[in-house]
Amino acid sequence: MTDIQRAADVLRAAYDTGTPCPPLRGDLLPEGDVATAYAVQRAQVEQWTAEGRRPVGAKIGLTNPVVQKALGVFQPDFGVLFADMAVPDGAEVAPGRVLQPRVEAEIAFVLGADLPHEQVTVVDVIRATDHLLPAIEIVGSRVANWDISIVDTVADNASSGLFVLGTSPRRVADVDLRLCGAVLEHDGEPVSVGAGAACLGNPAHAVAWLAETLARAGSPLRAGDVVLSGALGPMVPVTPGAAYEARISGLGSVRTCFGGGE
Repeated sequence: MTDIQRAADVLRAAYDTGTPCPPLRGDLLPEGDVATAYAVQRAQVEQWTAEGRRPVGAKIGLTNPVVQKALGVFQPDFGVLFADMAVPDGAEVAPGRVLQPRVEAEIAFVLGADLPHEQVTVVDVIRATDHLLPAIEIVGSRVANWDISIVDTVADNASSGLFVLGTSPRRVADVDLRLCGAVLEHDGEPVSVGAGAACLGNPAHAVAWLAETLARAGSPLRAGDVVLSGALGPMVPVTPGAAYEARISGLGSVRTCFGGGE
């Protein structure tokens, strides 16, 4: 058995049992070896897809320079979104569905055209986007205590958990992607604030980066894909029993709540 499969099995066991695992770096994955970490991610995605999970898009992580610096990287990362990760607007997330959950406000791009090229401009992204939606990403880590490096989070499908989309689509032309403000509220009290500029300077820049990266990997973004473009403000640890609402200027709001208990 290869280290790639061993790492994938460790993460799968954490996913199945609800018990976080130790960090993968060191014993299973070389420190800083992002290529191998993506190989672990691919192994899991292939297994999940074979088991019937349906990919519906991608998420972008590490779009904030402060977070990049903390992990010693200088570019974002990405993970795969599956249909069973979507939570209806306002619905409750059952306890234990995501390990060590945290929430963040994001802008979701819903594509109306493919982005197949290895060189992608912001204009390409704008033209390919059918509409935008406000989103809450519920990130989670199968690595105990969020003790992660870049290889840990990449292997762990970019710390993906669930996502919640609003239901009032907006055209790109109607939203100032760079200056749009965002506030994430916990039971009506602001707990995280930010703006589009915190996401690689503009969320469209993040989507362009993802489109180029996936095209080079031979799995380009396609019409109908949902892209979570990255956090607009700091992520917030979830309080069991609490409700969260993200308000993004020009896009409206989206909400979710969490069941009590562990």
